[in-house]
Amino acid sequence: MNAISLYAKPSDDFDAKLAESVALLRRAAGEFAPITQASSLGAEDMVVTDLLHRFHIQSGIFVLETGKLHDETLQLLARLQSHYGREVEVYKPDAAAAGRFVAENGEEAMYKSLELRKACCHIRKMEPLDRALAGKRGWITGLRREQSGARAEVELIEQQPERAKINPLARWTWGDVWHYISVHAVPYNPLHDRFYPSIGCAPCTRAVTLGEDFRSGRWWWEQESAKECGLHVAADGTHEAEEPAAFEPLSSAASSPVSPLPNRAIPIRAIPN
Repeated sequence: MNAISLYAKPSDDFDAKLAESVALLRRAAGEFAPITQASSLGAEDMVVTDLLHRFHIQSGIFVLETGKLHDETLQLLARLQSHYGREVEVYKPDAAAAGRFVAENGEEAMYKSLELRKACCHIRKMEPLDRALAGKRGWITGLRREQSGARAEVELIEQQPERAKINPLARWTWGDVWHYISVHAVPYNPLHDRFYPSIGCAPCTRAVTLGEDFRSGRWWWEQESAKECGLHVAADGTHEAEEPAAFEPLSSAASSPVSPLPNRAIPIRAIPN
């Protein structure tokens, strides 16, 4: 059993959603050029990359290689470039800044406080993102409204101060995503087969259990309201949480998130037909 067999259940209006997404991408490529896709190499972003390729839509693609990604994610990056026959821009954190942060706070600083976790995200994601988006008038993401409460009102186009943010899969369901992957044989991260619906840096990602939210495996020691790295926070910061309410530091070796998870099947909630 794999992610496709579990989740590939399209919604009744899937064809309409697909047409809407393609039309939006074509419009965005013309209206907001130069434009680029920010790819996490998750299932949604692989669908977006395939749409860009399949419908000959002109857009760059970049990945933030944080230095903390799973081996499976790095291997998928190589597969993506081979499968689509194109280069993907890779942005890494400033080595000196990352080195200083680890020297001062340790490799597991993200578990110590919300402030340190966000500082780690800033070094490994936010600063490289600024470089990746420099000079761009638009960027494309794989955000979906279904992913979390914080993303429930994601718009197809969000006008930000410096550029437009395009979310072509905003109305797609998880079942829609996997239906598309199945039909078009889109490469995907094998961690999805091991019940990782949302995949980020290895220290901050775990598999999910029955009934949990799609993003519950990300920063799971924090309250739901805090679970963003900053890449997709609203301009007014409305879904950012204040410490300490959003944070519970891990205090015992038994609960340490660096302990490996067993490779067992832990299904997330059922996908409706």
